[in-house]
Amino acid sequence: MVSRCPWLFVGGCRKELSSLLSPLEGVIVSRRDLIVEEIRRQLLDSGTKAIITLTALWPAAHAAVKDIAHKIPILSIKMLEAEQIPEGSINFKEFTDTKLDMEDVSSTLPNDVVLLPYSSGTTGLPKGVELTHKNMVSNLCQVNDPVMRLSEYTTENHQDVIPGVLPWFHIYGMTAVLFNHLYNQCKIVSLPKFTPELYVSTLAKHSPQVLFIVPPIVIFMSSHPSVKKEYLQSVRSVVSGAAPLGALDEEKLLKKAEKHINMLQGYGLTETSPCVFMSSVIRKKELKIFGSTGETVANTMVKVVPADNHLGDPLGPNQPGELLVKGPQVMRGYHNKPEETKEVFVDGWLRTGDLVYYDDNKMFYITDRLKELIKVKGFQVAPAELEEIIRSYPEVADAAVIGVPHNIHGEVPKAYVVPKPNVQLDPLKLKEFVAEKVANFKQLTGGVAVVDNIPKNASGKIMRRVLKLQYEKENK
Repeated sequence: MVSRCPWLFVGGCRKELSSLLSPLEGVIVSRRDLIVEEIRRQLLDSGTKAIITLTALWPAAHAAVKDIAHKIPILSIKMLEAEQIPEGSINFKEFTDTKLDMEDVSSTLPNDVVLLPYSSGTTGLPKGVELTHKNMVSNLCQVNDPVMRLSEYTTENHQDVIPGVLPWFHIYGMTAVLFNHLYNQCKIVSLPKFTPELYVSTLAKHSPQVLFIVPPIVIFMSSHPSVKKEYLQSVRSVVSGAAPLGALDEEKLLKKAEKHINMLQGYGLTETSPCVFMSSVIRKKELKIFGSTGETVANTMVKVVPADNHLGDPLGPNQPGELLVKGPQVMRGYHNKPEETKEVFVDGWLRTGDLVYYDDNKMFYITDRLKELIKVKGFQVAPAELEEIIRSYPEVADAAVIGVPHNIHGEVPKAYVVPKPNVQLDPLKLKEFVAEKVANFKQLTGGVAVVDNIPKNASGKIMRRVLKLQYEKENK
């Protein structure tokens, strides 16, 4: 499927539609918690020619396109038969059912862009990540290596069930769950969003075999009384990604299940399609290791270099440093961002901005991040994006944002702000101002601290690690 479809929508690829849209023109799938300004920014950057969204989300999509000079049609998908298609919108079903007399899609090349998800990379605002057909097909082959493969082959008598709770627009959900298990002919139970009631009922009703989740859901499953051990009896493997999962959290879920479950982790980035490391069931049993993010997938080279010198010699076992990656799953570059692309590659190696180490068995562990990215429930939050919004507040002279620990979301944004002279800044009003302009997961849940100055280096770059150390000291 991936090799023929130059964009993503759940359900397949229609020749009529793909004929009208080139890979670089992008298609945005709207989501309830995306704010109009964020949608518009990506529409303009990607050169989007059409939007496909749910009928319920049409108002946000319509608001995003109304001030854009060129017309961007909106195709609406009904979730319920009784829903009405908004006036001026195109009924997606009617569109795909319409027969058109037009030329077939010209053959695509392996290095043509198929997807353009947005990522903040190691720094700055979200950028379009150019993932090619080769990137996506390679990563699917890598995760289906017999050593790594988790789903069983579909037969006349058996079909693995996979709950799809991760968003399809997130690269983890898109590749590891959607593409991978469509390819493997598994049954995917698509959940519109995570709620405790819906997820628990899915476990109880569908008896899934493999769970692809994030650390907050692992913690929920191990601690919430509604998740009974009976609901976990069909589960063979649990794969946690998007953020590190501690060994104690792995053990707690096993204790809850009172049975053996393969507790596995993976690591990747939007820029790597995403998978770089995966835990294999074989190695997990052999080494009895908890807390590792796994080993490299096939045809992938990695090296760990000094955090303060990415041109330095590779480090040996048990020495933390920055992870660099090279492989067929690594992106082509950032869309319309040649300088940012140049900065993230070193002699063909992709800088991840993540600090890792590997043990004597070549199993990898994520320890920290050099990059500025904040990960909230697995979603990326760019500090620079929030800082730009905060500095637009009339009473703010300067601002910095860092990620601080949160017991449910993993991390949340916290702002440090310098008020303008002779101004009594109200932190609550500032939080409300930001909340009106960003998605739910980007809100200043970590709070707002009023300070006299923002620590910066000689070149004017914000020294976020100084603020993080200050936060840790204040919250011991």
